[in-house]
Amino acid sequence: MKLLLLVNASASSVTPRVRVLIQEALQADHDVTAAETSRRGHASRLAKGAVADGYDVVVVLGGDGTVNEAANGLAGSSTALGLLPGGSTNVFARTIGFTNDPVEAAAELLSALRVPQRSIRRIGLGSANDRYFLFHAGMGFDAAVVEQVERRGSLKRFAGHPLFLYATVDTWLRHYDRSKPHFDIVVGPSSAPGGLGGASREIPGVYFAICIKTNPYTFLGNRPLDVAPEAGLDSGLTLVALQTLSLPTVARVVGATMTGRGGAHLAKYKGLAYASDLTTLDVRGRGPFPYQLDGDYLGQVDQLELRYQPDLLSLVIPMA
Repeated sequence: MKLLLLVNASASSVTPRVRVLIQEALQADHDVTAAETSRRGHASRLAKGAVADGYDVVVVLGGDGTVNEAANGLAGSSTALGLLPGGSTNVFARTIGFTNDPVEAAAELLSALRVPQRSIRRIGLGSANDRYFLFHAGMGFDAAVVEQVERRGSLKRFAGHPLFLYATVDTWLRHYDRSKPHFDIVVGPSSAPGGLGGASREIPGVYFAICIKTNPYTFLGNRPLDVAPEAGLDSGLTLVALQTLSLPTVARVVGATMTGRGGAHLAKYKGLAYASDLTTLDVRGRGPFPYQLDGDYLGQVDQLELRYQPDLLSLVIPMA
């Protein structure tokens, strides 16, 4: 097969040795060209070029942000996306079953590519305005946390999870207005039982919301935060919206997701709205609000249109 190995050399787990080992392993079985990202948005442009040049698979060695960019470049094409975890968290690669070690994951990827008729499948994506996401969109508080992490980008390669925990506390105390709601959400129809369900309805006065395409929402080290266990590659969108940022409510939600009691159970909490298998969400700001997609901070907007887009991307899944 004809592969483009797309490398983010700044990612946490990417070293010259790791890159050489992976490239040599891929070249033993395939026609491989390597390219390195150099700036924001570069991975998307390289992926689009790979589609135009007839590559079979774009293999990304990098973190979730690089994976997101590549997916945006490949969406709607027949060129498949392959993943090698190179970042600090690697949510999507771990979600679909790859080990968190990039060299070991390369062996898993090669095994999968030997039977492409079984390992490459079409999946749906979420979209937020004009950009796709693979596993989640965050609006409000968690986007503000990601912004603070990116302000300290030079530390991310070495600090990883401690930096995220520090940024979470710092954002809570100093960088996010918890005195008023930031947006309202109009939720489209849902076919799933439980939660909001039923026809469209408005959720007013939201302080913080996440729209989830797959589960888990993220990992704290090796521990997954299972916010929406029913979410998956073939499902629609799941919404968790907090209409309060009181510390007891937030603590109960975090505790539930860390102990496997996420999902529709969260709908029992006062001040929290939950709905799954959605196709549309419209977020209307009460002023500009921050948002992030797949852990990549994208600034502030006044409105977001979130949609589920089925059958949009070919993805290499590791063999069981």
